[in-house]
Amino acid sequence: GRADVAAFALDLSQENNAMTPLARRSLFALAMLAAMAATGAQAQGTPKNRVTLAMVLEPPGMDPTIAPAAAIGEIVHYNVLEGLTKINVDGSVTPLLAESWSIDADGKSYTFRLKKGVRFHDGEAFDASDVKFSFERAKDDKSTNKAKKAVFDNIRRIDTPDAHTVILTLDNADPNFLFRMGENTAVILDPKSAAGTATKPVGTGPFTFDDWKKGNSVSLKKWPGYRDARSVKLERVTFRFINDPAARVAALLAGDIDGVPRLDAPQAVKQLQADKRFVVAIGNTAGKGIVAINNKKKPFDDVRVRRAIAHAIDRKAFIDGVLEGLAKPIGSHFAPTDAGYVDLTGQYPYDPAKATALLKEAGVATPLNVTLTLPPPQYARKGGEVIAAQLAKVGIVAKIENVEWAQWLGGAFKGNFDLTIINHVEPLDFMQYANTAYYWGYDNKPFRDLTAKYAQTSNPKDRTKLFADIQKTIATDAVNAFVFNPAQVAVARKGLKGLWSSSPIFANDMAAVSWQ
Repeated sequence: GRADVAAFALDLSQENNAMTPLARRSLFALAMLAAMAATGAQAQGTPKNRVTLAMVLEPPGMDPTIAPAAAIGEIVHYNVLEGLTKINVDGSVTPLLAESWSIDADGKSYTFRLKKGVRFHDGEAFDASDVKFSFERAKDDKSTNKAKKAVFDNIRRIDTPDAHTVILTLDNADPNFLFRMGENTAVILDPKSAAGTATKPVGTGPFTFDDWKKGNSVSLKKWPGYRDARSVKLERVTFRFINDPAARVAALLAGDIDGVPRLDAPQAVKQLQADKRFVVAIGNTAGKGIVAINNKKKPFDDVRVRRAIAHAIDRKAFIDGVLEGLAKPIGSHFAPTDAGYVDLTGQYPYDPAKATALLKEAGVATPLNVTLTLPPPQYARKGGEVIAAQLAKVGIVAKIENVEWAQWLGGAFKGNFDLTIINHVEPLDFMQYANTAYYWGYDNKPFRDLTAKYAQTSNPKDRTKLFADIQKTIATDAVNAFVFNPAQVAVARKGLKGLWSSSPIFANDMAAVSWQ
């Protein structure tokens, strides 16, 4: 029965590209009915010390300090690997490996007092030398840490006056620094095990890395040596990789999984809300869904062409048709939850006539043939069809190229693309626009000067104005076409408590999860 349900869902997904939105919604409903028919009733209860969750993407490795994929943090962050601070579901920052901290008046020096008696899973003691090693590794010229430029290059000095004290001195004050220390790029590794983190992460968290079945799942096991092991209720956590949204919903209905922290199947939300076996929570994210544009390639190096693309996109139609309305429109690379957010959606309203005129003004002959590269998530695959249809109305013919996640990271993310659709989930990642080597190839010295001034400014009023100017510059230059800020939809089997209802960062804090 369950195998048939999964096969049925996969059959539906294979036909998905040829279906209208209404037909797709009907197919999701049929998949659910098939799953319920296969089980006949509530599936056999999961042991109350185990949980199986579904994820959309399988990460390329398990070291968030060297690879950019957000899926890494969904598995290891807070569970296996920990940092000095912790970002909570409401976005607040509290101590984690740091017991406390103090900040000098100029905002450039942070003194962290570390927790004592903490050990890594392999028995090595955690102390200030591990923090120094981890951050020097992140600052190294060969570092591929995605926060290197924005966070670690700003650390001028790392002092360790004793085994449980770390003093970080910054070049420029950063009011978000404590938040940054809670992101997965700042997890603390031990020198003896750091090199193997990508395949066998060793941390200080409540779970140890147990098994990785490539293409299928990763499992974690409760660590008895954790400093607060009694509070951890789960003995085993399994993350299953189910790329297809219909198959993911079918697995949930069949009882093969206990929850989906970030449901990528908006068509299924209403049906799941009506099913008494599940609890559906809708919250916020820091995501920025964009049509990324290769600013280094012609004709996209002309701002008029990029503005034409922005005017050609109907955000509302995308959000309604692809995300079932579960998103907010955005006009720059910022989420509405960001403090100091400016709504710039009115700068490029949907206007095909304006888009056509801008292309003509830029001397672009139509039809303009481009490639639209799409990674696996549904917002990209299904959204790509919508974007391609909208671009076609202004003379831009987008050839769709579907790629797997590893191919996207090795191609588009390396700058080998025309257009692509991607949801940037990292909070406050606007500094990537000051990185000329970043994949979209934006190179604007006045913008870099603006971000440098922002970093050096401590006055709150001045920072707020500069923050607004940063947003407006990115929008005015139409670096990318900014489309949506997705809502988070978390679905759990009734009785499973503690899954995050919002995602200030992409993480699953499994030490807080339990069966009622």
